[in-house]
Amino acid sequence: MSNEEMKDLELHEIEAKLSEQEGLRREKLFELQQEGKDPFQVYRVERTHTTQQIRDEYEQVEGKEVSIAGRLLSKRGQGKVIFADVYDREGKMQLFVKLDNVGEDQLKFFKTLDLGDWLFVKGAPFTTKTGEISVLVEKFQLIAKSVKPLPDKWHGLKDPDLRYRRREVDIISNPEVKETFLKRSRIISEIRRFLDDRGYLEVETPILSSIAGGAAARPFTTHHNSLDIDMYLRIATELYLKRLIVAGFEKVYDMGKNFRNEGIDYKHNPEFTMIELYEAFADYTDMMDLVEELVSSVALKVTGSMVINYQGKEIDLTPPWRRVSMADLVREHVGIDFDQIQSDEEAQAIAKSHHLEDEMKKDLKAYTKGEILNLLFEKYAEKSLIQPTLVTDYPVEISPLTKGKRGNPALTERFEGFINASEICNAYSELNDPIIQRQRFEQQARERDLGDDEAYVIDEEFMSALETGMPPTGGMGIGIDRIIMFLTDSASIRDVILFPTMKPLA
Repeated sequence: MSNEEMKDLELHEIEAKLSEQEGLRREKLFELQQEGKDPFQVYRVERTHTTQQIRDEYEQVEGKEVSIAGRLLSKRGQGKVIFADVYDREGKMQLFVKLDNVGEDQLKFFKTLDLGDWLFVKGAPFTTKTGEISVLVEKFQLIAKSVKPLPDKWHGLKDPDLRYRRREVDIISNPEVKETFLKRSRIISEIRRFLDDRGYLEVETPILSSIAGGAAARPFTTHHNSLDIDMYLRIATELYLKRLIVAGFEKVYDMGKNFRNEGIDYKHNPEFTMIELYEAFADYTDMMDLVEELVSSVALKVTGSMVINYQGKEIDLTPPWRRVSMADLVREHVGIDFDQIQSDEEAQAIAKSHHLEDEMKKDLKAYTKGEILNLLFEKYAEKSLIQPTLVTDYPVEISPLTKGKRGNPALTERFEGFINASEICNAYSELNDPIIQRQRFEQQARERDLGDDEAYVIDEEFMSALETGMPPTGGMGIGIDRIIMFLTDSASIRDVILFPTMKPLA
């Protein structure tokens, strides 16, 4: 029998066992309902303390009646004394269930409880001989029945696919997963606090729009029946936020979900959390300072240090981060000085000699020098950016919403931040000249005609706002999920999204 066949047989046996257990649990529930003790008819309970509050206030509550509620996750003992553990949102509390305190009938009933059941317990906190704070149970009540068995610790939810599909059980079975999502919440709160303290205003922009603008990405399409028009889930919030800068809100941000109809891997999920922020009278150098300070300060508050360990690598988030141009990185890793390349044809010959065909979305002869510079960077240099790095001076062809670089119109005042070879942010000195912006959009339209379905679409409402007048502005988008990956030492973006996108089971 092959290893795969052995695994299938083992899984079949486990499923059969779980099915049998589920049947027994349902029988217990039916019997309780017949006796008028249906746990699902309990509407609320009045708990006085969480498990952590009992620990924090132990000197005040020792020996006094408290009430707690939680899920039963372990049970030990068969005689006149049973030890059990219940878990609430803050942790574990040991229960001491003794015949003398609860009586014979209740002790017998307690022994029939299943792991996963929810209990309401009244009793007095005390400390055991081993020094563990526990509750001496006086009364308990079954308040919800778990009719589906939890996985045992061995087979548990170790399979990543099953963990992501049954996240609620994953959190129950694996305490470190719960800790990751508690930390996620704190990271997001700290980011908001950081920006709020600097005078930024949080706003909400549309998720549904008639144009998918603000980024180069494939959108998800839906249809509005009443208006009889196709609409798109947003791929970015940029254009709406710039309209608010035009309106006079000088510092704004939107943190929320974006949607891109693209591939799924350890760094990408079609639905992800992004923050975009814009500041009037600033440029991309201000955004460099901002992202360094934001990420490092949040890391310090959440992890206690600006130096983190990510998947076995020590990463130092302490500002300042390395700042280096895309051309310098290509020179460093490929050995080609693009400042010396004079024509698109010369760059195309370099692309051919470096076998960039797999990275191309159109015919080689349609590529410009700047686009080929970017392809070389992505293929050869990006993977080396382990320590925090801000890559600057992106070609104008791939930066349609960005101001030209002072002194070099072939480049733009744009940077992307990288940690562990993953992009974490994208920032510009925002283009505010409506004449040049329209020319850029028209060039993007031509790119779409050549087959690039990720090229930008002209948004006339945004153009109207830009023509009304937008002051010099610095803007930035930050991938929140990736920041959380680094600060929680999570290998995959699915590990930091509660319910990642999954292919439905057949």
